[in-house]
Amino acid sequence: MRERAAELFNEIAEEYDFVVEELEVASDHVHIFLSFPPRHSISEVVKILKSISAREIFREYPSIKKKLWKGELWEDGYFARTVVDKVTSDIIKKY
Repeated sequence: MRERAAELFNEIAEEYDFVVEELEVASDHVHIFLSFPPRHSISEVVKILKSISAREIFREYPSIKKKLWKGELWEDGYFARTVVDKVTSDIIKKY
């Protein structure tokens, strides 16, 4: 399922003109280093990634919903950091 989640993030990124620089799908969270057009807000990008990936995973693996707390694949929260002068892409990738 981790591999499928990674595939989905890449497919969604391609469809929405996002660029996945780095991606790691762990057992309980996802790290994604992503570039996207300024017409999208960070919250909008997160919503797109979470909603589409969850819908597809539930469609492909219907039994997983019963194993999840509250039947939700992703938590409501997220951590986002932008690349600026002191926080470079190398620092974020290292994280």
